[in-house]
Amino acid sequence: MNSDFYEQVQLILTKRRTQAIRENEDRIMEINHKIPQIREINNQLYNTGRELIKIISGGSQPFTNEKIEQLKAYNLSAQAMSRQMLVQNGYPEDYLDIHYTCPKCNDTGYCNGEYCDCFKKLYGKISADALNKKAHLLPSSFDTFSLSYYKGDDYFTMERILNFTRNYAETFTPESESIFMLGKTGLGKTHLSLAIANRVLEKGYTVIYDSIINILRSIEREHFSREHNTETIDLIMETELLILDDLGTEFESTFYSSTIYNIINTRLNYGRPTIISTNLDYSGIRRRYDERVVSRISAVYTCMEFKGEDVRFQIKRKESQKL
Repeated sequence: MNSDFYEQVQLILTKRRTQAIRENEDRIMEINHKIPQIREINNQLYNTGRELIKIISGGSQPFTNEKIEQLKAYNLSAQAMSRQMLVQNGYPEDYLDIHYTCPKCNDTGYCNGEYCDCFKKLYGKISADALNKKAHLLPSSFDTFSLSYYKGDDYFTMERILNFTRNYAETFTPESESIFMLGKTGLGKTHLSLAIANRVLEKGYTVIYDSIINILRSIEREHFSREHNTETIDLIMETELLILDDLGTEFESTFYSSTIYNIINTRLNYGRPTIISTNLDYSGIRRRYDERVVSRISAVYTCMEFKGEDVRFQIKRKESQKL
């Protein structure tokens, strides 16, 4: 586990706990001022709490289970009365409770001796953000995707793809389907992939976006390092949305092929969505990849074939015509 990321998570959790306690203290002061009867009940609860501590720690009073049970019963009754008075005065019955961001671990990051899910999600998000910075995640959006570069049937094909990807991003959940984008270079695959990534990030989900070659090189370095680190592959498997750009640009090797299949197959088994783009056509994919990879993609992924003429080439041509 990366120590810098770990410290960032701990800092966030500490801020959450501090904020929750501070807000609780503000609510207590408010209620003490507005409902004096509850203040009296809380004072009594504080005193019985001190009495319980003295009994259990072997103070002046004799240790008796009967006395402890009596005090506990009194506390429960007083707490119930306090909650009832809150409701009568128009407040939620849990208004004086501490409202942690994660009630499972009370924002400590640990639950039953293990890392809490909130800790894992925060760590995954921080790690994914760091990985995305290296990948230079660009600020693409659906609004900047122009259909004016597509003609005839290609226009309608790309219009359907634009509408599908926009809706996909808006309705995304960690159980959304996987997408396979294929077509020649310069047709908008990267643009729409980035638009999805940015919108899903805005919705608060974890996203990892990078070219397939960068991901594979990182996994390879860790796999063959002295420590045999698995941090990148763990992040790849756990992120809520994985976007792999430029499938087919990586070197052909047994390690890369098995890693690609492992990523595709494992994320499908976990039910986690993946978006893959490639400049290869269907025949190129079949020639390049193992039948297991081809069958998993063709059978489970939503396949979208991009059509048209290279947009970047069209832009350069228009610029040269102006000159």
